[in-house]
Amino acid sequence: MNLDDINKQLEKMLPKKRFKHSLNVANTSIKLSKIYNHDEEKAYLAGMIHDCAKYLNKEEVKYYVAKYKIELDDLEKNNLALSHSVIGCYIAKYEFKIEDEEIISAVKYHTTGKANMNLLEKILYIADLIEEDRSFPGVELLRKLIYGGSLDEALLISFNNTIKFVIDNEQLIHPRTIEARNYLMQQKSVLR
Repeated sequence: MNLDDINKQLEKMLPKKRFKHSLNVANTSIKLSKIYNHDEEKAYLAGMIHDCAKYLNKEEVKYYVAKYKIELDDLEKNNLALSHSVIGCYIAKYEFKIEDEEIISAVKYHTTGKANMNLLEKILYIADLIEEDRSFPGVELLRKLIYGGSLDEALLISFNNTIKFVIDNEQLIHPRTIEARNYLMQQKSVLR
């Protein structure tokens, strides 16, 4: 599938507001790729498709999980906020015919993060948080850090904020987010 076909499909799959969000994430991913020296086309594509499974209904989730034999962990089951990234990576690979494993992985981990993220995974994760229409306490600090060249510092702050938010809302924290945060903390202490 070429990018035009993917975008047409995404427009069918996503509400207008979410399609605009995806476009914003894709454009933010390009900006970050210029700063951090990454392939801009890959970053754009990852940004466009990252939420392709965000608005699946329960029957569609069951369909894709069965069709592609997707194994969701206990926290992802019955939780589209977490599982859409995992399901989305399969849709990207098999429905959109994207063969680039770096893009597939970035889509898969854009919600939780993970330990030892590659550059595209970091770019997509943070672009999703700071795209131009996002407004939450602390987003300007994240933008300042990211556009100033402090990607890992911004990621660490965002993981800390996510963990605090989840705790404050009495929800379960996905272990990958804890692992991502702890990995960055360990890297930070090694560099001291």
